[in-house]
Order: sequence, then C-alpha cells, then structure tokens
Amino acid sequence: MNRFRAQRAGERRYDWPMPLRIAMIAAECEPWAKTGGLGDVVDALSRSLGRVPGATNGLVEVFLPRYRSVPVPAEVAGSRTIRVPDPLAPDGMTELTIVDIAANGYRLRLIDHPPAFDRDGMYGPPNGSDFSDNAWRFGLFCRAALETLRTEPETPVDILHLHDWHSGPAAIQRDAWLADDPILGRAAIVTTLHNLAYHGWTDRTDLRQLGLLPGGGVLPAAADGVDLIREAIIRAEMVNTVSPGFAREALVEPGGFGLSDALAAKGDRFVGILNGLDTTVWDPATDADLATTYSAGDLIGKTACRADLLERVGFDPADRGAVLGMIGRLDPQKGFDLLHDAAPRLLAGGARIVVEGSGHPELAGGFRAMAAADPDRVALIERFDRVMARKIYAGVDFFLMPSRFEPCGTGQMISLRYGTPPIVRRTGGLADSVIDELTRPGEGTGFAFDTARPESLAVACTAAIKMRAAEGAPWDALVARGMAADFDWDRDSAPRYAALYERAVAIRRA
Repeated sequence: MNRFRAQRAGERRYDWPMPLRIAMIAAECEPWAKTGGLGDVVDALSRSLGRVPGATNGLVEVFLPRYRSVPVPAEVAGSRTIRVPDPLAPDGMTELTIVDIAANGYRLRLIDHPPAFDRDGMYGPPNGSDFSDNAWRFGLFCRAALETLRTEPETPVDILHLHDWHSGPAAIQRDAWLADDPILGRAAIVTTLHNLAYHGWTDRTDLRQLGLLPGGGVLPAAADGVDLIREAIIRAEMVNTVSPGFAREALVEPGGFGLSDALAAKGDRFVGILNGLDTTVWDPATDADLATTYSAGDLIGKTACRADLLERVGFDPADRGAVLGMIGRLDPQKGFDLLHDAAPRLLAGGARIVVEGSGHPELAGGFRAMAAADPDRVALIERFDRVMARKIYAGVDFFLMPSRFEPCGTGQMISLRYGTPPIVRRTGGLADSVIDELTRPGEGTGFAFDTARPESLAVACTAAIKMRAAEGAPWDALVARGMAADFDWDRDSAPRYAALYERAVAIRRA
C-alpha cells in the first residue's frame, strides 16, 4: 500500500492508491461555530485536505449542528428532510433537515433540528453549566450524519473523522447498529483528540438519551454509564491527538486524564500529528484588521501596530516597557492563574499586561480588579473579540501561553508568524512548536519554562524582557527565526492525516 511520497522538500505531490471520501463529524467549525481551537482545526484541515492531490476526490465534508448562532446564507447548495432514529421520540423517529453549504474548499452540512440546537449556547447556557440532554443532542446529531451518508451510495464514504467526545456516539452507532450496513460498515473511523479533559460522560440514568441500556448488547449490565470519548478511542481504526508531545504525555497518567490505558492499547494505531496553521488566514502582510501590515522583511509596520494597540487599551505608546499579551478562555488549564499571581512581580519590573478572554469568575474578577487599580499598566478585554485578538498578536512584545497542559495550541504559532516571541510552558504541542532560546541560544524561536508556578513564569518573562531590552542582532535573529517557522497545513499536517486515513481504510477492510 503506497503512503504519500513527497518528491522533494517543499513540493506538494503525492502518490495514492485510491481517492477517499472524508466526512468530518464535529461540534465546531470556524467561522460558523467556535469556542476554541477545535473549530479552527476542523475548518483548516478540511480545506487543506482538498488541496492534497489524489488524496480525495473533492468530497471533504463537515457535519455540524445548526446552533442558533450559526449564520446560514440566503442561498444554500441544497436542503432536504430525513427521518432518523431518535430514542426520545414517541414513535422512535424524528424528522430533521440537512442544509448543505458550499464552504471554502469543502461542503458544510448543517444538521438542523431546533428542539436540539436552537438554544442560547452550544453546550450549555451562558452560566457555564452543560445542557442536561447533551447526550441526546449530540447522539441525534451523529445519527443524522450517518443516516445522511447512508442515503448517498453513489459515492460511499471511506472515512468517518470524529472530533472529541461530541462525535463519540457515531462510533457506538456504527458498531452497534450499522456494522453490517453496506455503506457505513465499510467506513473506517479516525478519532482526533483535541482535549482529553472532556469525556462526554453519560450517567446510567441518562443512557436512554443515546438509545442504550445496561446489558443491552453494547454495555455490560453493571455499567455505571458510558464515556463517549473512550468509546470513540476503542472503536476507531486509528486515533491521534494534535501533537507528538501530547501523544507521549497522554500515555502516562495524569496526562491521559483517565484514558491512558485505552490509548496504550491502540499501540502504533495511536499517533500525534501537530496541528498546522492556516497561513492565508494568519498573515501580517495581508491582515486587514491591523493598523498597518508588515512582513519579516519589513517590520516597520509592527511598530505602528504596537502603538495602535496601546492607544486602544489606554497605555502610553511611547513607553518602551515590555507589553505581555495573553488570549484565551480564563481557566487554570491555560495558566491564567499563573499570570495573575506573577503579575505583581512583572509590573514592578516595568512590564505591562493585556488579557483578552472570559470564563472562570474568580480569575476574571482578579484581572478586573487589577485593571481597575492600575489601568495604565493592566488591560482586560473581557470577551472574545476576533479583531482585537489580531491586534494583540501583532501589538504586544511577548505572547504568553503558560498552560498546565496543551494538546497543541495555535496561539504560539500565530504569535511567531506575527513576529511576537511566545513565552510558553514546556508541555504538549507548545514544546513541539517553540524552541527555547534560553536552553538553545542562537536557535530559539521563543522562551519556555517547565514548572507550572508563577515564579517560573516570572523568571522566563524576565529573561525574555532582558533580551529584548538589549536589542541588536540576537533579538532581531530570534524574531526572524520565529517568523520563518513553517506550520503550513498543506506541507506537513494535512498529508500526515491523509496517510492516517489510508492506514485506517486498510485496517477496516483487511
């Protein structure tokens, strides 16, 4: 069986034994529905796969719930109604609509069922809790995707690409009820794990939402419930997470979040593939949201972007003191508490801090109080603002990602491309994508530290700030190396997924 074969470095040509039809089943897809990196990856990977010659026949599609917040264009590529099994429906069947939209390089397929998805929130209400019927909602979503594919035998699906726990029900449904189906029975499952901290645990009392019963042939009689991400791992032909580093960490607890045994059991069928970066979407040379565009060959515009950001947040743009930026969900996982606790030392040293994000009430309150007490040196943008995020990537002097764990992350890749050295904790995909200048002087692209402690973050920041203050050739070279880092989906990550698909198909059909 041929694997992809790059003819020479940088050339995009591959040999394939067959075209593949790939169906992504995911709860998020940028720009329609996104709360984090999952949405970015599903969109960027789907577009890039369509550009891997010979790997597909153009049939890359993404199934996505039509949440209330999902914008639907006036003209769609197609729409039809189907009836699917529904364990909570009085007669066991539910009618819903499939809305097809021609996206940029793939087909978006919205599962439209207002009782399940026309709500204020994707996973739960604004207060941060989960909807109590999420197992039913995402179980119905998965079954609708599978039933749609069953009705299209003219081009049978080859790959069911599942993303995180939300698509876990599809793995159960294929094996429990559709294993002998002539269309879906031949389809291989690839499960991608973006965040192992969320399992989609469904308690025994809620199994009916998935059409399951303890002892009903799928689960043992004594089962306390079902772990949807575990099922997606166990039943998949191939499993991957989104960086080699996180794949290694996940094999040993606590890095596996209770799943290390299931992952270890996959053997060489569990791998890590580093996420890519969409270099057409993230490019300071063409970014219309910046005050001025710039490039690695001409960084004058970056100075204007810095001044623009500082004026917008109320800082003195003439102050040369280092500006540290951080964007994301306010959560201890992301290390926002480390920044909060390190902030007094950093501020005392002359640094300033810009934070964009919302989430954890105590963390939000802490940064809010800090910004109120020192508005000239601390700014909190308590929301996710796409335009402001771009201005932060371009305008700060350092970008912080002190995550306790990080399957991959894209913030560090974006900041590198925008000429802003990242300061990261050495974990998961952060360790795979940022070369530490402190331990590899003259080779680094950013700065890294090991221990998830405020003091360790402060020490790394202080060393980075000192290097910037010295200016000169070493600093310029560090920025240049970072901007030259290549995370392009087309050149590496997407071809690796294509090879993963080929292997999954071979396993399924062996």
